[in-house]
Amino acid sequence: MVKTMKIKHYLLSTALCISAAAYSQDFIPAYDRFSGKETSYLTLEDGTKIEGTLEDLDRRKGLIEEVTIKDANGKKWKFTPDKIKSMYLMPSGFSKFSTNMDVGTKVKKWDATYIDSEIIKKGYAYFEKANVAVKKEPEMLLMQLLNPGFNSKIKVFHDPFAAETMRVGFGGMTMAGGDDKSYYVQIGDNVAKKLKKKDYDDEYKVLYSACPTLLKKVGEKVRWTEFSKNVYEYTFECQ
Repeated sequence: MVKTMKIKHYLLSTALCISAAAYSQDFIPAYDRFSGKETSYLTLEDGTKIEGTLEDLDRRKGLIEEVTIKDANGKKWKFTPDKIKSMYLMPSGFSKFSTNMDVGTKVKKWDATYIDSEIIKKGYAYFEKANVAVKKEPEMLLMQLLNPGFNSKIKVFHDPFAAETMRVGFGGMTMAGGDDKSYYVQIGDNVAKKLKKKDYDDEYKVLYSACPTLLKKVGEKVRWTEFSKNVYEYTFECQ
């Protein structure tokens, strides 16, 4: 038993080291498993606030189809994405610990007053309704926002279909290591469109067209792994 515990501790420590080394972006990690014990916070389209524990999260092809919340009285409430404006969900287990480790040190400034920074700093993932170009016609989808603290100009959403350059798995726990190969990116009030790693060399010119200084800086050596850093600089350093 002692030997088994030592092995688990070693694997956990190794996972943390690999995560710190591999995860080089300032975006909040994207997770697909969430706690059924911690409080979840939902805001409906009509402004109603809902608090409770997550009972179920139904998805189809990576997209959220229904959220079930159990309130303090034990009553279960089911909501489809069209009824939800935004929500905060706590990642489960190891995911929660990893997220807390990242969020506390990465966001130095905060420009999104409509998002509760204190909840985010506790390790919560934030989802909001976005107009997304998934197929031919744009769709309103509930997407995880990866840059909640610096999204006034460019919003970056997790691509639920994206493959990552590296994933590390330990005892059933899968950590998002490396960088996603694509995101859904929304500039201002425009429709969010998929941005692929292989296209960043060209697309950065469109993304930061309003900031010649940053364009020149990024253009000297375009790096996909610095995408979050570029968005952060565009938010706070470009007028």
